[in-house]
Amino acid sequence: MKQNLIKIAVATTLGLTALSSSAEDLYRGAWYALPGISYLNTHHDLEATNGGGGFLRLGKEISPSWDIQGGLGYNRAHEDTNIVGAGGQYTQTTLGLDALYLFSRSNVRPFVLAGVGAAHNVVDYNNIPTLTDKRKNSWLANVGVGAQYLVSDNFGLQADLRHQWTRTNARAPGTSFDAEGTIGNTLLSLGAIFRFGAPVAAPVIAAEPEPTPAPYVAPVAAVEPAPAPSPAPIPVAAPCKPKFETVTISAEKLFGFDKFNLQDGAKPILDEVVTKLKAHPEFTLVLVNGHTDRIGSENYNQKLSERRANEVKDYIVSQGVDASRLQAVGKGESEPAADCKGIKGKALIACLAPDRRVIISEQEQHQVEGATTCN
Repeated sequence: MKQNLIKIAVATTLGLTALSSSAEDLYRGAWYALPGISYLNTHHDLEATNGGGGFLRLGKEISPSWDIQGGLGYNRAHEDTNIVGAGGQYTQTTLGLDALYLFSRSNVRPFVLAGVGAAHNVVDYNNIPTLTDKRKNSWLANVGVGAQYLVSDNFGLQADLRHQWTRTNARAPGTSFDAEGTIGNTLLSLGAIFRFGAPVAAPVIAAEPEPTPAPYVAPVAAVEPAPAPSPAPIPVAAPCKPKFETVTISAEKLFGFDKFNLQDGAKPILDEVVTKLKAHPEFTLVLVNGHTDRIGSENYNQKLSERRANEVKDYIVSQGVDASRLQAVGKGESEPAADCKGIKGKALIACLAPDRRVIISEQEQHQVEGATTCN
């Protein structure tokens, strides 16, 4: 069974490596907490059933290819010596530090690991005097394979399979039981990644609208004096259609990095758009386009852009603008504004900031006969 677990884990890791080799770099240099559960396959010399337990680790992304994880683990298994009247359990408490080499920094992150630490092994089998409360503090070493999967920038999952070596001092003279010396346990672990301390990308500064020149006023022609003078008629200027200034807003100002719920600070920005639309009902259709950068999968970015565009539209409608005048469109990563070739890690996040934006622009306007565009 132990060999089968190892073969499955190695094959899975190689498969995930092939799938993720061309994925975008998502390295953040973040810290993360990793609580989880484990399944223990005990060494045959311990003559114990397979058991389980849990662990709590703290991890750090130290480079685009390396993580370190350190923490505590606890596992136990029940006695299985087949000695009449025997009972009890084997327990192991560990404190270790692992180095993980990751083959990718995409959402799927296969890795190999190696680590060292300390272990406290206890063999406490009832009705076997020489195996009662046999304790041994020992060095610990382990190697393994695994993978991480990031659901979002702040949350993910990790699974790994490792073989672990420690030492015990349990031996029962006169029986076949002899677990004194180095033993090797195999552990299958599953944990939840809670990521924090990730850097905030630099916000995009919306482009300032071009200044509007002063309106042209037609001169009034002089009127020749007449015996019965009358005021000269004042010419009536032809109506003009107002111009809707396209508004570009940084996604970080509206939502925050990798989020789609409006922040409190976003509402004053959008209120200016609301005021403009209420003052000019002739703007019959306005587009709200959501854009993302290329970090992450194309499908994830498309959905994120659609959610952001709809969130902006819903807020404007909630402020009294007719929903039929607005159309929300998600552009995903299809219309990049920045060229960041060859840039990775934290610098890539900042470089791609112009891609993360919401653009509000006029699509249709009610036409007035004879009207010209206002200067």
